Amino acid sequence: MYLPKQDGSKGGFLHYGYDGMDFISFDKETLRWVTAQPQAQKVKEEWEEDPRWSQGSKAFLEQTCFVWLQRYLNSGNSGLVAVSAEPPVGKVTHKVEDERLEVLTCQAFGFYPKEIQATWTRDGEACKYETLLKNVAPNSDGTYYVQLSIDIDPKERDHFRCHLEHEGLQEPLDLAFKEERAPMLWIHVVGIVPSVIVTGVILGVFFLFLNCK
Repeated sequence: MYLPKQDGSKGGFLHYGYDGMDFISFDKETLRWVTAQPQAQKVKEEWEEDPRWSQGSKAFLEQTCFVWLQRYLNSGNSGLVAVSAEPPVGKVTHKVEDERLEVLTCQAFGFYPKEIQATWTRDGEACKYETLLKNVAPNSDGTYYVQLSIDIDPKERDHFRCHLEHEGLQEPLDLAFKEERAPMLWIHVVGIVPSVIVTGVILGVFFLFLNCK
């Protein structure tokens, strides 16, 4: 995928999938591999043991890859598409540990470019030290996702928001956890009562007829 940047330079990404899911990706700025699945941890450790593997991947993305792309573009058979800024879509979930501890998790996904500011806030103030932020990881379509969690007192839940800032957003996004209520099943008693009354009247007349005979 061809990814032009605002300053006119070019960028690319390198990530691998396994069994239909994102598996591991390369961060060429830090020369580190980012796992998308727990099973990829062993692969990450093996690849990072040899610095030449990461350096070679960086050289491929910054040099070799663009030589190949340029040849492909010049051939007139290009099906490459430029990617514009895509805003994140977010949601907040929770997990109750006990009556005094709850874990709020914010998930932001589908955004591009990779750079995003994501943090938990309490009454508008950033909770930087209490927030557990996982690495930004790529999706198979070239966009990214990130997840951040925070431990809170369930009684304080309404004070917390997931604050997102991204190039694709016209203004920052603040997300709160919303309890999803199960739909209630209502029985239409008014519709049942007349049927019961009518049935009772018919049976009463029938028994009255038998007694009169």
